[in-house]
Order: sequence, then structure tokens, then C-alpha cells
Amino acid sequence: MKQVLVTGGAGFIGSNFVRYLLQSDEHVFIANLDALSYAGSLENLRDLIGEERHHFIQGNICDRELVDGLLKKYQIDTIVNFAAETHVDRSIVGPEPFIYTNVLGTFTLLQAARKFWLQDRSIRLEEARFHQISTDEVYGSLGPADPAFSETSPYSPNSPYAASKASSDHLVRAYRHSYSLPISISNCSNNYGPNQYPEKLIPLVILTAQAGKPLPVYGDGQQIRDWLNVLDHCEAIHKILMNGKLGETYNIGGGNPRTNLAVVETICEMLDELQPSGPVPHRQLIQFVADRPGHDQRYAMDITKIQNELVWQPRYSLEDGLRATVEWYLSHPEWVTAIRAQPNYRQWLEENYAKRVTPA
Repeated sequence: MKQVLVTGGAGFIGSNFVRYLLQSDEHVFIANLDALSYAGSLENLRDLIGEERHHFIQGNICDRELVDGLLKKYQIDTIVNFAAETHVDRSIVGPEPFIYTNVLGTFTLLQAARKFWLQDRSIRLEEARFHQISTDEVYGSLGPADPAFSETSPYSPNSPYAASKASSDHLVRAYRHSYSLPISISNCSNNYGPNQYPEKLIPLVILTAQAGKPLPVYGDGQQIRDWLNVLDHCEAIHKILMNGKLGETYNIGGGNPRTNLAVVETICEMLDELQPSGPVPHRQLIQFVADRPGHDQRYAMDITKIQNELVWQPRYSLEDGLRATVEWYLSHPEWVTAIRAQPNYRQWLEENYAKRVTPA
């Protein structure tokens, strides 16, 4: 891994991975391709260590000519595909961008890699890898007593977002079996940490509670998610790239299952301590609102495979990771101000939360 194309590298997980990789490997070069849609921001790439080894290119992964040119210009041997539309709520309101970016975009990257590595033979094939970043949501929803998702769990996506990611995963596997493209896939649980766009639960709760506004919780808040610190996720991806088997899938989970309501209440307790001048107790701001259509009840990840094969396990407990995350948002008001200034952000909050009817 010498010349790496990171797609979606100005987004939440992608930008954290760029930082991680620059710090972990002083010999790596990163070409960072991001369309800078609403969730991607150059604010996430400020003050990079080893910035001379990082080139940012604004562009769309569906642009085949652009992708072909980047692979050739930078002699790319590794592609890590973070680029995706990811918010379930947005996919329910408007699914088309999810199909375009997540399915057609992944197809475009695979076609470009196939031509550059397999047909043109520009890179020694044993040095090449296409790694697809996926999600636990492709597996569907678990019942209370169901075992956690493993790498052999059948796909059963329940939202347009999850279906688009499942489709892209199938394409990646097909290019392995049909063309022997060197690929790997990782499916992760819910990420949290610095630089996460504040439409997702944890940053939304932190910033909304900080402002003293009502905290919207879907339904009864008893949906269970496994929470993965983004830094743990980055370490796991790096291990897969370095030592993971070609053609294999690895589940990455945080080992921190909690109900959504429990997460919200924990954040409120931390804000009571860290920002006591606000509306204490912050949990008085919690407001139960109409649930998301088809809301999956429970996700859980079996990470035995990556633990055994790659000697990886998460370092962060949810409590430690949440505290660090709350402190990051409170100490980076300039980032928050820049993100909140985006008109799309304010518009989405109004459309998705302010208009929800509180259940009786």
C-alpha cells in the first residue's frame, strides 16, 4: 500500500481514516476524492499531519474519466471506497441519490480498477486492493434473542440506503469472482466521533442539547445499536488492508450495544457535568417523536473473525468514547459554526424533525 485513492475522504469516517493513515504510515501517499456534497467538508481536513502526502480532488466517483485519470496520474495501488450517501432518513425521503452514488459510483470505481490493474496491468496485481466500506444495515434487523450478525448472515436490507449498500457489496464480490479483482469488504456498526455531520444521532443530540432545544427521539427510543468509535474503525480498516485476505468480508463492531434512549440520556448526563450553565438536567429536553418508517429494531455484530485473523478488537468503551466526543464538539465551535451555516443543514432539520408529530 503506497499510492492510495480514498473516496469520500472529506466525510466523517473518510477524513478520520485519512488522518489515521497519514499518522500510521509515513511512506503512504493519499489522493482524496470527494464531491463535497452536504456531508463532506474541507473543514474536516484542516491541519493534516503529513499534508504534502495528501492531495485533495473535488469530484464525483461516478465520473469515469476523472477516476481513470486519477488512477493513472497517481499510479494508485489501493482504493478505499468510503464515498456514499449514508443517512437512512434521507434515503426514505429521496432514494435516487443513494442509488446513483452508492451503486453506480461503486460500479464506476470497479470498472476503472479493472481496466487499470487487470487490463492495462499498470500495477502489479499482488500489490493492488479494492476495499469496500459497508454497513451492518445490509443484514436487516435482529429480534431480541437473535444471534449477532456474522459474515455469513444473509443480506436483508430494509431501507433504500441499506439496499443500495447491499447492491454495491454484491457488485464488489461479483468483480472478485468474475474478474479476479483483488477486493475486500468490511461491514461496520454505527460509528461516532469527531467531525460527524450533525444529522446523525450523537452529534445531533450534543449540539441540540447544548443549544437548549428539544431532543427528538424516535418512537420509544428502544432501538438497539452497536456503537463503534471511528478511531477503532480506522484501525480495523488498516489491519484489513495490510493483512486481510483477498475476497473476504470482515465485520467491525464496537461491542457497545445500547438503546438509542440510553445513548441520549448518557450524553445529557455528560453535558450536565461539562456544561452546567445550560438547561440542567439536559434530559428534560428529550421529546419522543413519530418513529422512522420501517425502523430496524436491533443490530449486533459478531467480530470473532477479525479478532482471530487480524488480532483486532475495539479499544474504546462507549462511555470513554462518548465523553471524548462530547468534549470534541464543545471545544470546536468553529467547526460547528461552519457546518451549521450550510443551508442544507438547516433545511433538513426543519423537514425531518420540526415537522414530526409527537405521538399521543
